[in-house]
Parts: sequence; C-alpha cells; structure tokens
Amino acid sequence: MELSAVRFEVAERVATVWLDRPHRHNAWTGRMHAEFRQVMADLEPRDDVRAVVVTGTPPAFSVGGDSKALTDHADRGGYDTGLPEHPAEPGGGSGFDADFAWQLGYRHPIIAAVNGACAGVALALVTFCDLRFVAADAKLTTAAPRLGLPAEYGMSWSLPRLIGPTRATDLLLSGRIVTGIETADWGLWNAVCEDGDDTLETAVRYGRDLAVTTGPNAVATTKRQLAAEMLRADPASAVTDSIRLLDQAMSTAEYREGVSALTEKRPPRF
Repeated sequence: MELSAVRFEVAERVATVWLDRPHRHNAWTGRMHAEFRQVMADLEPRDDVRAVVVTGTPPAFSVGGDSKALTDHADRGGYDTGLPEHPAEPGGGSGFDADFAWQLGYRHPIIAAVNGACAGVALALVTFCDLRFVAADAKLTTAAPRLGLPAEYGMSWSLPRLIGPTRATDLLLSGRIVTGIETADWGLWNAVCEDGDDTLETAVRYGRDLAVTTGPNAVATTKRQLAAEMLRADPASAVTDSIRLLDQAMSTAEYREGVSALTEKRPPRF
C-alpha cells in the first residue's frame, strides 16, 4: 500500500510511526485507519523491531475524526470505518481482533508519544497502547458526547481500567478538554514531558532501553499475560500460568544469555 497519511522509520530496533496529515492536524480518516493497520502489520514480524512508538507529525498527535468524514457519516445516517473489505490484521489471532483492541495482542510493545492535541478516535488508540507519554500542554478530549455520540472504540472499557470509573465517567460524559499536566497523576501516563519534542524523545529512549536490556520473547510473553489477565479475575490461574511460562522460558537461549550477563556483570546481548 502506498502511504499518504502515515509514515514510519526504524532505527536502533525502535520503529517510529507518525500519523501524517499535518495540514489537517493529523485528523483521522479511513485512509489513515487502513494505512496505520497496514504499517503495524508489516512491522510486527520484523526481528529488527523491538518496540513501536506512535506519534503525530507536529503540531498535533491527532485531532480525531476529520470533519469531512464526520459530515459524511451524518449524511449517510450511519458509521463507516473507511476500511477496505480486507484490511491488514496486526495482532491477528490474539483474540483481541477489534480496533483498537488488537494492540493488546500485538507482538511488540506499543508506546504512545502524545506530542500535541489528541481527541476522539486518536485518544482511543492511545488508551490501547502499552505505555503512554504526553506533552504537558497537550489538549485531550473524548469529544464524542459533544458531537451527540456515545463512547467510541471501546473507551468505555479502556478508560475506567486506566484512570478509574469516576474520572472515566467525567471524560466520557462531558467531553471536556483536559491537558497532559492536569492529568499527570491520573494513571494514564508513564510520564508527562516538557513539550512535544521531549515527549517523542522520551518515548523513543524508553523503546531503545527495552531493546537493549530486555529479552524480546520475555516482553512479548509478558504482554500476552497482561492482556489475558485484564479479562480474567482469577489470581490462582494467573500464578499457575506464570509458572508454566517460566518453565518454558528457562529452556531458551534468551534465558541462558540473561543469566550469563547477570553473573558476568555485563549488559545482555539479546
């Protein structure tokens, strides 16, 4: 697929994916949706990628649905994702196949770098990322209720799990605008950064640290564990499964390298 609304690069085992319609503040369209899924699907099997950072071409992350697309929905009298009949399927087979839930089943950690305004569908994307960094002055809104719409793309599931039902209800019912610094202690962010550039740099630095210091199979397995436990309120089963997975991991070269690095007091070579 030729890319016109998304771009990416890979450097030092971290892929950076930009939502890339800066003339529209990266407003979301069906084309962007399809390209984002395709790029993420193409990056997933690559062994030279250990983490994916998602951000927006400055000055925004994404202001949500493009106004023309929103008007088309109104004219049509129904919702259209804008996706082709057979879109790419990143995270396929994980059991989290809906947008943007597939991010939970994705092989690599997905790190959001919210470098500017983030609204609606873009905020939903962010809530399904594994880690989230935000600029202090970034403006954030669920947007939907002010358009006469209910919570979109599963935010009624993701937001309460991240920030608790009281704050999630506030944002989902009011659609009011909040900022990165205002929400610093809500549990939504791994860090609040000085500005957009610092946000992206911090997210990429975190991804590179993962690439250097952690085993890729260990990280992928832990991601699967975290996603599974969000759907299962059974601590005993979590312990049992973790013991089974530990037993499997201890037979791998990755584990042997980790132990060797520890005993030899050197960085691991994963």
